[in-house]
Amino acid sequence: MAAQPLSRDVALRIGLAARVLPGVDARRLLQVLTDNVGRPLTEQRLSKVTVTHLKAGFASLDGEEDGEHAGIGTDYLKLAVRYLWGEETAGPDLPAPQSYAEGEMPGSIRVAVASSGAENMDGHFGSCPRFLIYQVSPEEIRLIDLRTTEGADGAEDKNAYRAALIGDCHVAYMQSVGGPAAAKVVRAGIHPIKLAEGGHAPQVLAQLQSVMAATPPPWLAKIIGVPAEQRVRFAAGDDS
Repeated sequence: MAAQPLSRDVALRIGLAARVLPGVDARRLLQVLTDNVGRPLTEQRLSKVTVTHLKAGFASLDGEEDGEHAGIGTDYLKLAVRYLWGEETAGPDLPAPQSYAEGEMPGSIRVAVASSGAENMDGHFGSCPRFLIYQVSPEEIRLIDLRTTEGADGAEDKNAYRAALIGDCHVAYMQSVGGPAAAKVVRAGIHPIKLAEGGHAPQVLAQLQSVMAATPPPWLAKIIGVPAEQRVRFAAGDDS
């Protein structure tokens, strides 16, 4: 019997979910879904998909016996599930992360950007659906991860959860943040930067990049490893 055509909404959800899964196209995701939740694929069936279904499905396709798929992180799988459920509607403008290995970008720092859609810095720290994670050096800006904040909903301390989620970052950009939340960000060792006007994330980070390449303020100079003696000169305004 011929496969029943997908509805427009189901096809859109699958296409968006596939786009956030590294190394996965819509056809591969479609196979995993049909193997795990059956045919025909409907909105009701997609609403029952879990991260466990996706992990098991990709592991089976790759011949892995332990039920895990090392190539796709849990945060990506969670975000894909939200698309399959219809809870995420950012559309095809959601950026795709690039590969990154530690040490690839000498002199770089890691930056989290609170985002509500596409590749924008337009989120409130306490309510944004995701953080875009960038590695930034004076020569390059590279998006290396997307981290969904879905888990914060069930956390005892939502702001502490969000701070821990980006705990490997040196700097965090957001449109707004409350005082108590900002304190948790600082305690996590992250320097918060609030830009009420928001903006396209790569353009915002290009400004940071130019500061890194010129005369960084003491807090940034410390992060990028400028010796203490030079940081004192920066603070005094001595460019010599």
